[in-house]
Amino acid sequence: MKKTSLAADTVAGSATLGGTPNLSLVSPLPAFGHYDRGQVVKRLFDFLFSFMAIVLLSPILIFIALAVVLTSRGSAIFTQRRVGKDGRVFNFYKFRSMQANNDETIHKAYFEKLIRGRREKECGDSFKIKNDPRITSIGRFLRKTSLDELPQLFNVLKGEMSLVGPRPPIDYEVEQYQDWHRQRLHALPGITGLWQVSGRSSVPFDEMALLDIHYMEHWTLILDFKIILRTIPVVLFGIGAY
Repeated sequence: MKKTSLAADTVAGSATLGGTPNLSLVSPLPAFGHYDRGQVVKRLFDFLFSFMAIVLLSPILIFIALAVVLTSRGSAIFTQRRVGKDGRVFNFYKFRSMQANNDETIHKAYFEKLIRGRREKECGDSFKIKNDPRITSIGRFLRKTSLDELPQLFNVLKGEMSLVGPRPPIDYEVEQYQDWHRQRLHALPGITGLWQVSGRSSVPFDEMALLDIHYMEHWTLILDFKIILRTIPVVLFGIGAY
């Protein structure tokens, strides 16, 4: 049985104005024509915003980079292959928040249990691992405040990501997807999105995928502005982060 999109006319307001939406499934399959037609405007906005943000935030970017390399071994920037729009793979940038050369087996095993519903008690519905032993002391702060995500402004500038959209998965995560989950790969991945302003890591995976599908069905530039504005208090207060 295929899962389809949200019963969504009443969801956008709660998702972008502070509440966690009440998700339900309806037919027919989602149509993303409006999202596709708006890509030129969305790309122009992304380019101008990311360029200005990089210029204005450059002192903070340099300070964080120095803090990372001075407090643990390894480079300041962590590069990882992620799956983007329509399955295209790209190099995804973050400030390094973990020990260098860490083993991804922990996350891979956790995600497999999460996506298949075989959740251990310590996992719950969370999309992220609590008390991950691989995270550095400064990395925990960067993750809590989402400052580790700032280098993705360069991904946006290059056209590999958007400011707003679904979070880009790792290839082994996509291998665990059900068919309907793959609908979220139709969008250009984003730095922030409905998931982030609806609880981030406290939102179960299936609901995160539904939020991404809903975003594409109801995209407008105004919706992007609302999500960006709602992201600010989420970042400042670390809502839903570990």
